[in-house]
Amino acid sequence: MSPLTKVILSDQDMPTHWYNINADLPAAGVELPPPLHPVTGNPIGPEDLAPLFPMALILQEVSTDRYIEIPEEIQDVYRLWRPTPLFRAHRWEKALDTPAKIYYKYEGTSPSGSHKPNTAVAQAYYNKQEGVKRLSTETGAGQWGSALSFACQVFGLECKVYMVRVSYEQKPYRRILMETYGATVVPSPSPDTNAGRSILEQDPDSPGSLGIAISEAVEDAVMREDTKYSLGSVLNHVLLHQTVIGQEVIKQLEVFGADWPDVLIACTGGGSNFGGFAFPFLRENIVNGKSTRVVAVEPTASPSLTRGVYAYDYGDTAKMAPMVKMHTLGHDFVPAPIHAGGLRYHGMSAQVSALKEAGLIEAVSVHQRAIFEAAISFARTEGIVVAPETAHAVRAAMDEALACRESGESKTIVFNLSGHGHFDLAAYDAYLSGQLEDYEYPEERIQESLAHLPKVG
Repeated sequence: MSPLTKVILSDQDMPTHWYNINADLPAAGVELPPPLHPVTGNPIGPEDLAPLFPMALILQEVSTDRYIEIPEEIQDVYRLWRPTPLFRAHRWEKALDTPAKIYYKYEGTSPSGSHKPNTAVAQAYYNKQEGVKRLSTETGAGQWGSALSFACQVFGLECKVYMVRVSYEQKPYRRILMETYGATVVPSPSPDTNAGRSILEQDPDSPGSLGIAISEAVEDAVMREDTKYSLGSVLNHVLLHQTVIGQEVIKQLEVFGADWPDVLIACTGGGSNFGGFAFPFLRENIVNGKSTRVVAVEPTASPSLTRGVYAYDYGDTAKMAPMVKMHTLGHDFVPAPIHAGGLRYHGMSAQVSALKEAGLIEAVSVHQRAIFEAAISFARTEGIVVAPETAHAVRAAMDEALACRESGESKTIVFNLSGHGHFDLAAYDAYLSGQLEDYEYPEERIQESLAHLPKVG
């Protein structure tokens, strides 16, 4: 009998609730400092967030309920692609000559090709429920913008996307996909907002950053009564919606008859796919005494977890978003134009940052050429061309598997394949033609950016 290659759950096995790690952080001795008002420096309240978010999402942001029910209207849309498959990477294991057992959760089966619709659909639904007509957002690589464009179309909302300029130019097919779903897409910094015009006055050739694009999207939302802001990562409610991923993985590993994971791996930019994948497993570590290593992987060109500081910082360049205590490289950090656009944010989710600070997760950074080397090894055995963001997780899984080859250990490695790379083939072309450069962000530039952190008592 041939070994099992994949597990696809039925619709009936799809999670009916999101898991909220805030309920279990106190048991781990983890404190989550409150977000602060960007002007007053005082703890932010619901009334401060109301211009940006619907009240349902504000309440989820601060909730300490362990499980939050997923409305049937959201579950009905989820069924278009959920549950997503979990694969055993038999062919890759053989190619790597490793005794390790490698599994990967494939989120690329969603309509927009990544994990992002898990929260985009939820956010569009709650905005629609409160009578919002239009959403503004930013996007780095375009995966989030694609997901929100799709979700807005599902619920009949207008969508305006500020796409980081370097990605707008690198990834035209992502822009076309967003426009196909009905969104309006502009390169950021743009002349459409005060924040964008200010940056362009200083640097007409600015490549943009997620911090700048967030400033533009936030300004857009607060200037219009019919518009709210939507964020694809970082915030608690965003990571909450992604926990359908990890919950499904736990069920699928049971069907596989797999050992409990020794190592969990996911890429990190703002923390959404990492949190959604890892939080249900971290609950097992915190509450039930499991000892799974949980590894966050980021680019050396944007190393917030491995080289940033844990401090309060603004979520955007124009200092309009709340101040959050997080691992940060400074809100005016402008990263090198690496192809993993979704990982170029200056900061990290408050929840992920607090877990890292408490030693409950690990973080590593990897170079751009190394991640494409691993991605091509994976594509040539498993057949899936992964997004450059996801390739960071593939690299770390490969390194763990090769370490097992050296030690002879048969560890169980599980990673989140957060999206496909069908719109990222220009990046693969650059690697295959020898034109891809590695970037390591200079220490002096990091220190210069960190010198501008807000002073918080």
